Amino acid sequence: MKNIWLEFKQRPTWRKICDILLVLFALAGAAIIGAWGLYQLGVTNNRGAVDKNYRYLMSVSEIKNLKDANLTQEQLDEQWALQLERLAELAHRYPVNSRLILNAAVVSDDPLIIDRMVAALSIYTDSSDQAQPCNINAIPWMSEPAWPALKEAILRDSALINEAARLTGVEPRLIVGCLIGEQIRLFNSKREMFKKYLGPVKVLSVQSQFSYGVNGIKDFTAEAVEQHLMDPTSEFYMGKAYEHLLDFETDDHATERYNRLVDYRNHLYSYIYTGCILHQTMLQWRRAGYDISDRPDLLFTLFNVGFSQSVPKPNPVPGGSHIKVGDRDYTFGAIGFDFYYSGELAKAFPFRRERFVSSDKPLSAEDIARIQDNMSDCKRPEYGSEYRTNDSTAKAPDSVPDPFGIDHSTATPAEHTAM
Repeated sequence: MKNIWLEFKQRPTWRKICDILLVLFALAGAAIIGAWGLYQLGVTNNRGAVDKNYRYLMSVSEIKNLKDANLTQEQLDEQWALQLERLAELAHRYPVNSRLILNAAVVSDDPLIIDRMVAALSIYTDSSDQAQPCNINAIPWMSEPAWPALKEAILRDSALINEAARLTGVEPRLIVGCLIGEQIRLFNSKREMFKKYLGPVKVLSVQSQFSYGVNGIKDFTAEAVEQHLMDPTSEFYMGKAYEHLLDFETDDHATERYNRLVDYRNHLYSYIYTGCILHQTMLQWRRAGYDISDRPDLLFTLFNVGFSQSVPKPNPVPGGSHIKVGDRDYTFGAIGFDFYYSGELAKAFPFRRERFVSSDKPLSAEDIARIQDNMSDCKRPEYGSEYRTNDSTAKAPDSVPDPFGIDHSTATPAEHTAM
Protein backbone atom coordinates (compact mmCIF):
# COMPACT_ATOMS: atom_id res chain seq x y z
CA MET A 1 0.00 0.00 0.00
CA LYS A 2 2.92 2.35 0.86
CA ASN A 3 4.60 1.68 -2.49
CA ILE A 4 1.37 2.43 -4.36
CA TRP A 5 1.04 5.76 -2.56
CA LEU A 6 4.67 6.71 -3.32
CA GLU A 7 4.17 5.79 -6.98
CA PHE A 8 1.02 7.87 -7.11
CA LYS A 9 2.78 10.95 -5.64
CA GLN A 10 5.51 10.73 -8.27
CA ARG A 11 3.07 10.79 -11.20
CA PRO A 12 2.38 14.03 -13.13
CA THR A 13 -0.70 16.04 -12.16
CA TRP A 14 -2.69 15.11 -15.26
CA ARG A 15 -2.13 11.41 -14.54
CA LYS A 16 -3.23 11.82 -10.92
CA ILE A 17 -6.48 13.47 -12.05
CA CYS A 18 -7.11 10.64 -14.50
CA ASP A 19 -6.46 8.01 -11.80
CA ILE A 20 -8.83 9.72 -9.36
CA LEU A 21 -11.59 9.98 -11.98
CA LEU A 22 -11.09 6.33 -12.91
CA VAL A 23 -11.50 5.24 -9.27
CA LEU A 24 -14.60 7.43 -8.83
CA PHE A 25 -16.22 5.99 -11.96
CA ALA A 26 -15.42 2.47 -10.79
CA LEU A 27 -17.01 3.13 -7.37
CA ALA A 28 -20.09 4.69 -9.02
CA GLY A 29 -20.45 1.70 -11.32
CA ALA A 30 -20.12 -0.72 -8.42
CA ALA A 31 -22.78 1.20 -6.48
CA ILE A 32 -25.18 1.16 -9.42
CA ILE A 33 -24.67 -2.56 -10.03
CA GLY A 34 -25.10 -3.24 -6.32
CA ALA A 35 -28.31 -1.21 -6.16
CA TRP A 36 -29.64 -3.00 -9.23
CA GLY A 37 -28.84 -6.37 -7.67
CA LEU A 38 -30.60 -5.46 -4.41
CA TYR A 39 -33.61 -4.24 -6.39
CA GLN A 40 -33.84 -7.46 -8.41
CA LEU A 41 -33.59 -9.50 -5.23
CA GLY A 42 -36.44 -7.52 -3.69
CA VAL A 43 -34.28 -6.27 -0.82
CA THR A 44 -35.41 -2.69 -1.46
CA ASN A 45 -39.10 -3.55 -1.16
CA ASN A 46 -40.90 -1.46 1.42
CA ARG A 47 -41.72 -3.89 4.18
CA GLY A 48 -44.40 -1.54 5.45
CA ALA A 49 -45.74 -1.26 8.94
CA VAL A 50 -48.91 -1.93 10.89
CA ASP A 51 -51.36 0.97 10.75
CA LYS A 52 -51.91 2.62 14.13
CA ASN A 53 -55.68 2.57 13.55
CA TYR A 54 -55.74 -1.06 12.46
CA ARG A 55 -58.42 -2.00 15.01
CA TYR A 56 -60.84 0.53 13.48
CA LEU A 57 -60.07 -0.73 9.99
CA MET A 58 -60.61 -4.35 11.01
CA SER A 59 -63.85 -3.68 12.89
CA VAL A 60 -65.60 -2.18 9.85
CA SER A 61 -65.53 -5.52 8.04
CA GLU A 62 -67.44 -7.10 10.92
CA ILE A 63 -70.49 -4.88 10.37
CA LYS A 64 -73.34 -6.62 8.56
CA ASN A 65 -74.12 -5.63 4.98
CA LEU A 66 -76.78 -6.68 2.50
CA LYS A 67 -74.57 -9.45 1.15
CA ASP A 68 -74.98 -11.14 4.53
CA ALA A 69 -78.58 -10.07 5.18
CA ASN A 70 -81.79 -11.74 4.03
CA LEU A 71 -84.30 -8.92 4.55
CA THR A 72 -87.92 -8.54 3.51
CA GLN A 73 -88.93 -5.28 1.82
CA GLU A 74 -90.48 -4.09 5.07
CA GLN A 75 -87.27 -4.82 6.97
CA LEU A 76 -85.30 -3.10 4.23
CA ASP A 77 -87.46 0.03 4.55
CA GLU A 78 -86.93 -0.01 8.29
CA GLN A 79 -83.18 -0.17 7.75
CA TRP A 80 -83.31 2.82 5.42
CA ALA A 81 -85.23 4.82 8.04
CA LEU A 82 -82.82 3.80 10.79
CA GLN A 83 -79.70 4.57 8.74
CA LEU A 84 -81.01 7.91 7.49
CA GLU A 85 -81.74 8.95 11.06
CA ARG A 86 -78.19 8.08 12.01
CA LEU A 87 -76.85 9.97 9.01
CA ALA A 88 -78.86 13.06 9.95
CA GLU A 89 -76.96 13.23 13.23
CA LEU A 90 -73.67 13.19 11.33
CA ALA A 91 -74.88 15.82 8.83
CA HIS A 92 -74.94 18.56 11.46
CA ARG A 93 -71.21 18.20 12.14
CA TYR A 94 -69.84 16.84 8.87
CA PRO A 95 -72.13 17.91 6.00
CA VAL A 96 -69.67 17.01 3.22
CA ASN A 97 -69.18 13.47 4.41
CA SER A 98 -72.83 12.80 5.23
CA ARG A 99 -73.80 13.87 1.71
CA LEU A 100 -71.16 11.61 0.16
CA ILE A 101 -72.28 8.67 2.30
CA LEU A 102 -75.94 9.17 1.44
CA ASN A 103 -75.23 9.38 -2.29
CA ALA A 104 -73.09 6.23 -2.15
CA ALA A 105 -75.79 4.28 -0.29
CA VAL A 106 -78.48 5.36 -2.77
CA VAL A 107 -76.35 4.54 -5.82
CA SER A 108 -75.44 1.15 -4.34
CA ASP A 109 -79.02 0.54 -3.13
CA ASP A 110 -77.64 -0.64 0.19
CA PRO A 111 -78.72 1.11 3.42
CA LEU A 112 -76.43 -1.04 5.55
CA ILE A 113 -73.35 0.35 3.83
CA ILE A 114 -74.04 3.54 5.79
CA ASP A 115 -73.12 1.72 9.00
CA ARG A 116 -69.75 0.74 7.56
CA MET A 117 -69.03 4.15 6.10
CA VAL A 118 -69.88 6.02 9.31
CA ALA A 119 -67.76 3.57 11.30
CA ALA A 120 -64.85 4.04 8.88
CA LEU A 121 -65.16 7.82 9.20
CA SER A 122 -65.07 7.62 13.01
CA ILE A 123 -61.26 7.52 12.84
CA TYR A 124 -61.40 11.25 12.05
CA THR A 125 -64.59 12.42 13.76
CA ASP A 126 -65.39 13.24 17.37
CA SER A 127 -68.58 13.49 19.41
CA SER A 128 -68.58 17.27 19.83
CA ASP A 129 -71.44 19.39 18.52
CA GLN A 130 -69.13 21.72 16.64
CA ALA A 131 -70.10 21.84 12.95
CA GLN A 132 -67.37 21.65 10.31
CA PRO A 133 -67.28 24.10 7.37
CA CYS A 134 -69.60 22.99 4.57
CA ASN A 135 -66.71 22.51 2.13
CA ILE A 136 -64.28 20.60 4.40
CA ASN A 137 -63.94 16.83 4.27
CA ALA A 138 -63.44 15.13 7.64
CA ILE A 139 -60.74 12.95 6.07
CA PRO A 140 -57.72 15.29 6.19
CA TRP A 141 -55.91 14.13 3.05
CA MET A 142 -59.11 14.65 1.03
CA SER A 143 -58.92 18.35 1.89
CA GLU A 144 -55.50 18.62 0.27
CA PRO A 145 -55.25 20.45 -3.11
CA ALA A 146 -54.21 17.24 -4.89
CA TRP A 147 -57.52 15.49 -4.30
CA PRO A 148 -59.88 17.46 -6.61
CA ALA A 149 -57.40 17.21 -9.49
CA LEU A 150 -56.82 13.51 -8.83
CA LYS A 151 -60.57 12.81 -8.81
CA GLU A 152 -60.98 14.43 -12.21
CA ALA A 153 -58.07 12.45 -13.62
CA ILE A 154 -59.53 9.20 -12.29
CA LEU A 155 -62.94 9.95 -13.80
CA ARG A 156 -61.28 10.34 -17.20
CA ASP A 157 -60.11 6.75 -16.81
CA SER A 158 -63.40 5.37 -15.45
CA ALA A 159 -64.20 3.39 -18.64
CA LEU A 160 -60.76 1.78 -18.59
CA ILE A 161 -60.98 0.97 -14.88
CA ASN A 162 -64.42 -0.59 -15.21
CA GLU A 163 -63.26 -2.60 -18.22
CA ALA A 164 -60.20 -3.89 -16.36
CA ALA A 165 -62.43 -4.78 -13.41
CA ARG A 166 -64.76 -6.75 -15.69
CA LEU A 167 -61.87 -8.60 -17.28
CA THR A 168 -60.27 -9.53 -13.94
CA GLY A 169 -63.47 -10.16 -11.94
CA VAL A 170 -62.71 -7.47 -9.36
CA GLU A 171 -64.86 -4.66 -7.99
CA PRO A 172 -63.72 -1.45 -9.75
CA ARG A 173 -63.65 0.46 -6.47
CA LEU A 174 -60.83 -1.80 -5.26
CA ILE A 175 -58.70 -0.99 -8.31
CA VAL A 176 -59.32 2.72 -7.72
CA GLY A 177 -58.27 2.38 -4.08
CA CYS A 178 -54.87 1.00 -5.18
CA LEU A 179 -54.55 3.77 -7.77
CA ILE A 180 -55.27 6.51 -5.22
CA GLY A 181 -52.78 5.12 -2.70
CA GLU A 182 -50.02 5.19 -5.31
CA GLN A 183 -50.92 8.60 -6.78
CA ILE A 184 -51.15 10.23 -3.33
CA ARG A 185 -47.74 8.75 -2.52
CA LEU A 186 -46.28 10.23 -5.71
CA PHE A 187 -47.85 13.61 -5.01
CA ASN A 188 -46.31 13.61 -1.57
CA SER A 189 -42.83 12.81 -2.92
CA LYS A 190 -43.01 15.20 -5.90
CA ARG A 191 -45.25 17.94 -4.58
CA GLU A 192 -43.75 20.85 -6.53
CA MET A 193 -43.78 18.89 -9.78
CA PHE A 194 -47.41 18.02 -9.17
CA LYS A 195 -48.36 21.67 -8.74
CA LYS A 196 -46.52 22.63 -11.91
CA TYR A 197 -47.45 19.76 -14.22
CA LEU A 198 -50.13 17.35 -13.03
CA GLY A 199 -52.44 19.73 -11.20
CA PRO A 200 -53.16 22.10 -14.10
CA VAL A 201 -53.81 19.39 -16.71
CA LYS A 202 -55.37 16.92 -14.25
CA VAL A 203 -53.74 13.72 -15.46
CA LEU A 204 -52.34 10.73 -13.62
CA SER A 205 -48.63 10.40 -12.94
CA VAL A 206 -46.97 7.55 -14.86
CA GLN A 207 -43.80 6.07 -13.38
CA SER A 208 -41.09 4.75 -15.68
CA GLN A 209 -38.24 3.95 -13.30
CA PHE A 210 -38.08 0.85 -11.08
CA SER A 211 -41.88 0.87 -10.56
CA TYR A 212 -44.00 1.29 -13.65
CA GLY A 213 -47.26 2.91 -14.69
CA VAL A 214 -49.95 4.78 -12.79
CA ASN A 215 -50.07 2.08 -10.09
CA GLY A 216 -46.32 1.71 -9.56
CA ILE A 217 -46.10 -2.01 -10.43
CA LYS A 218 -42.59 -3.47 -10.37
CA ASP A 219 -41.46 -5.52 -13.35
CA PHE A 220 -40.93 -8.71 -11.34
CA THR A 221 -44.41 -8.34 -9.81
CA ALA A 222 -45.96 -8.01 -13.27
CA GLU A 223 -44.01 -11.06 -14.43
CA ALA A 224 -45.24 -13.02 -11.41
CA VAL A 225 -48.85 -12.05 -12.26
CA GLU A 226 -48.39 -13.50 -15.75
CA GLN A 227 -46.89 -16.72 -14.39
CA HIS A 228 -49.72 -17.16 -11.87
CA LEU A 229 -52.28 -16.85 -14.68
CA MET A 230 -50.73 -19.79 -16.55
CA ASP A 231 -49.91 -22.13 -13.65
CA PRO A 232 -52.85 -24.31 -12.45
CA THR A 233 -50.72 -25.53 -9.52
CA SER A 234 -50.15 -21.99 -8.19
CA GLU A 235 -51.93 -20.86 -5.05
CA PHE A 236 -52.59 -17.62 -6.97
CA TYR A 237 -54.18 -19.31 -10.03
CA MET A 238 -57.35 -17.51 -11.16
CA GLY A 239 -58.75 -20.26 -13.38
CA LYS A 240 -58.70 -21.35 -17.01
CA ALA A 241 -60.87 -18.41 -18.11
CA TYR A 242 -58.04 -16.00 -17.30
CA GLU A 243 -55.00 -17.88 -18.64
CA HIS A 244 -54.66 -15.77 -21.82
CA LEU A 245 -55.65 -12.42 -20.32
CA LEU A 246 -52.09 -11.07 -20.60
CA ASP A 247 -50.86 -12.89 -23.69
CA PHE A 248 -47.97 -11.17 -25.48
CA GLU A 249 -47.79 -10.18 -29.13
CA THR A 250 -43.99 -10.47 -29.41
CA ASP A 251 -41.20 -12.69 -28.08
CA ASP A 252 -39.60 -9.75 -26.25
CA HIS A 253 -41.77 -10.03 -23.14
CA ALA A 254 -39.68 -7.69 -21.00
CA THR A 255 -39.95 -4.75 -23.40
CA GLU A 256 -43.59 -5.42 -24.21
CA ARG A 257 -44.45 -5.64 -20.51
CA TYR A 258 -42.67 -2.33 -19.90
CA ASN A 259 -44.49 -0.69 -22.82
CA ARG A 260 -47.83 -1.92 -21.49
CA LEU A 261 -47.32 -0.32 -18.11
CA VAL A 262 -45.47 2.85 -19.16
CA ASP A 263 -48.24 4.03 -21.47
CA TYR A 264 -49.01 7.71 -20.94
CA ARG A 265 -52.21 7.75 -22.98
CA ASN A 266 -53.91 4.47 -22.14
CA HIS A 267 -53.67 2.87 -18.69
CA LEU A 268 -55.79 -0.22 -19.28
CA TYR A 269 -52.91 -2.66 -18.78
CA SER A 270 -51.92 -0.99 -15.49
CA TYR A 271 -55.46 -1.58 -14.24
CA ILE A 272 -55.58 -5.17 -15.54
CA TYR A 273 -52.36 -6.04 -13.69
CA THR A 274 -53.76 -4.36 -10.57
CA GLY A 275 -57.01 -6.33 -10.79
CA CYS A 276 -55.07 -9.56 -11.22
CA ILE A 277 -52.89 -8.84 -8.17
CA LEU A 278 -55.99 -8.22 -6.04
CA HIS A 279 -57.82 -11.31 -7.31
CA GLN A 280 -54.79 -13.59 -7.08
CA THR A 281 -53.99 -12.47 -3.54
CA MET A 282 -57.57 -12.97 -2.41
CA LEU A 283 -57.60 -16.50 -3.86
CA GLN A 284 -54.31 -17.35 -2.16
CA TRP A 285 -55.77 -16.46 1.23
CA ARG A 286 -59.11 -18.13 0.54
CA ARG A 287 -57.37 -21.40 -0.41
CA ALA A 288 -55.44 -21.22 2.86
CA GLY A 289 -58.72 -20.95 4.77
CA TYR A 290 -58.86 -17.18 5.31
CA ASP A 291 -61.41 -15.17 3.35
CA ILE A 292 -60.24 -11.54 3.01
CA SER A 293 -62.60 -10.66 0.16
CA ASP A 294 -64.48 -8.37 2.57
CA ARG A 295 -61.32 -6.70 3.86
CA PRO A 296 -60.39 -3.86 1.48
CA ASP A 297 -57.89 -2.58 4.05
CA LEU A 298 -55.94 -5.84 3.80
CA LEU A 299 -56.26 -6.08 0.03
CA PHE A 300 -54.77 -2.60 -0.40
CA THR A 301 -51.99 -3.43 2.05
CA LEU A 302 -51.08 -6.66 0.28
CA PHE A 303 -51.10 -4.94 -3.09
CA ASN A 304 -48.62 -2.44 -1.67
CA VAL A 305 -46.21 -4.90 -0.01
CA GLY A 306 -46.23 -7.49 -2.81
CA PHE A 307 -46.63 -11.23 -3.30
CA SER A 308 -43.52 -12.05 -1.26
CA GLN A 309 -45.10 -10.69 1.90
CA SER A 310 -48.55 -12.15 1.29
CA VAL A 311 -48.54 -14.92 3.89
CA PRO A 312 -52.03 -16.17 4.86
CA LYS A 313 -52.55 -16.27 8.61
CA PRO A 314 -55.23 -15.65 11.24
CA ASN A 315 -55.85 -12.11 12.49
CA PRO A 316 -53.85 -10.20 9.83
CA VAL A 317 -53.49 -6.45 10.29
CA PRO A 318 -53.48 -3.69 7.64
CA GLY A 319 -50.74 -1.15 7.02
CA GLY A 320 -48.10 -0.86 4.31
CA SER A 321 -45.66 1.85 3.34
CA HIS A 322 -45.85 5.17 5.19
CA ILE A 323 -47.17 8.21 3.35
CA LYS A 324 -47.06 11.67 4.89
CA VAL A 325 -49.72 14.08 3.63
CA GLY A 326 -49.86 17.52 5.19
CA ASP A 327 -48.97 17.10 8.84
CA ARG A 328 -50.29 13.56 9.21
CA ASP A 329 -48.81 10.12 8.59
CA TYR A 330 -50.88 7.45 6.84
CA THR A 331 -50.23 3.96 5.55
CA PHE A 332 -50.98 2.82 2.02
CA GLY A 333 -53.69 0.49 3.31
CA ALA A 334 -55.35 3.26 5.32
CA ILE A 335 -55.51 5.69 2.38
CA GLY A 336 -57.14 3.03 0.21
CA PHE A 337 -59.54 2.20 3.05
CA ASP A 338 -60.41 5.88 3.57
CA PHE A 339 -61.31 6.25 -0.09
CA TYR A 340 -63.19 2.97 -0.28
CA TYR A 341 -65.65 3.89 2.48
CA SER A 342 -65.67 7.67 1.89
CA GLY A 343 -68.45 7.69 -0.69
CA GLU A 344 -66.24 9.66 -3.09
CA LEU A 345 -66.68 8.75 -6.78
CA ALA A 346 -69.55 6.40 -5.87
CA LYS A 347 -71.51 7.22 -9.01
CA ALA A 348 -68.68 6.04 -11.27
CA PHE A 349 -67.55 3.24 -8.93
CA PRO A 350 -70.45 2.09 -6.71
CA PHE A 351 -70.16 -0.50 -3.96
CA ARG A 352 -70.88 -4.04 -5.10
CA ARG A 353 -72.22 -6.77 -2.89
CA GLU A 354 -69.72 -9.22 -4.39
CA ARG A 355 -66.21 -7.80 -4.64
CA PHE A 356 -64.87 -10.75 -6.65
CA VAL A 357 -66.71 -12.64 -9.37
CA SER A 358 -64.87 -15.43 -11.18
CA SER A 359 -65.66 -16.20 -14.80
CA ASP A 360 -65.81 -19.67 -16.37
CA LYS A 361 -65.81 -18.37 -19.94
CA PRO A 362 -62.32 -18.29 -21.53
CA LEU A 363 -61.35 -15.29 -23.60
CA SER A 364 -61.66 -15.70 -27.35
CA ALA A 365 -58.93 -14.66 -29.79
CA GLU A 366 -61.04 -11.62 -30.61
CA ASP A 367 -61.25 -10.69 -26.91
CA ILE A 368 -57.48 -10.94 -26.54
CA ALA A 369 -56.93 -8.87 -29.69
CA ARG A 370 -59.26 -6.14 -28.38
CA ILE A 371 -57.28 -5.94 -25.15
CA GLN A 372 -53.99 -5.73 -27.04
CA ASP A 373 -55.39 -2.97 -29.26
CA ASN A 374 -55.33 -0.68 -26.24
CA MET A 375 -51.57 -0.17 -26.56
CA SER A 376 -51.07 3.41 -27.73
CA ASP A 377 -48.23 4.64 -29.92
CA CYS A 378 -47.03 7.27 -27.45
CA LYS A 379 -43.30 7.80 -26.95
CA ARG A 380 -41.84 6.06 -23.91
CA PRO A 381 -38.42 6.17 -22.22
CA GLU A 382 -36.27 3.32 -23.47
CA TYR A 383 -36.62 0.18 -21.37
CA GLY A 384 -33.73 -0.07 -18.88
CA SER A 385 -32.93 3.65 -18.92
CA GLU A 386 -33.35 3.77 -15.15
CA TYR A 387 -30.03 1.95 -14.71
CA ARG A 388 -27.96 4.39 -16.78
CA THR A 389 -25.78 7.07 -15.24
CA ASN A 390 -25.27 9.27 -18.32
CA ASP A 391 -27.90 11.99 -18.01
CA SER A 392 -28.18 12.36 -21.77
CA THR A 393 -29.32 8.76 -22.18
CA ALA A 394 -31.42 8.51 -19.04
CA LYS A 395 -33.86 11.23 -20.05
CA ALA A 396 -37.19 10.53 -21.67
CA PRO A 397 -37.48 11.23 -25.41
CA ASP A 398 -37.69 14.87 -26.53
CA SER A 399 -41.35 14.42 -27.39
CA VAL A 400 -42.02 13.79 -23.67
CA PRO A 401 -41.01 17.16 -22.25
CA ASP A 402 -41.72 17.07 -18.54
CA PRO A 403 -40.37 14.89 -15.69
CA PHE A 404 -43.58 12.87 -15.51
CA GLY A 405 -43.50 11.95 -19.19
CA ILE A 406 -46.68 13.87 -20.01
CA ASP A 407 -47.39 15.15 -23.49
CA HIS A 408 -49.48 18.19 -22.54
CA SER A 409 -50.76 18.70 -26.07
CA THR A 410 -52.51 15.33 -25.85
CA ALA A 411 -53.23 15.03 -22.14
CA THR A 412 -56.69 13.53 -22.64
CA PRO A 413 -56.38 9.71 -22.70
CA ALA A 414 -56.93 7.95 -26.03
CA GLU A 415 -60.17 6.04 -26.54
CA HIS A 416 -60.11 2.45 -25.34
CA THR A 417 -61.21 -0.37 -27.58
CA ALA A 418 -61.67 -3.34 -25.24
CA MET A 419 -65.30 -4.27 -24.80
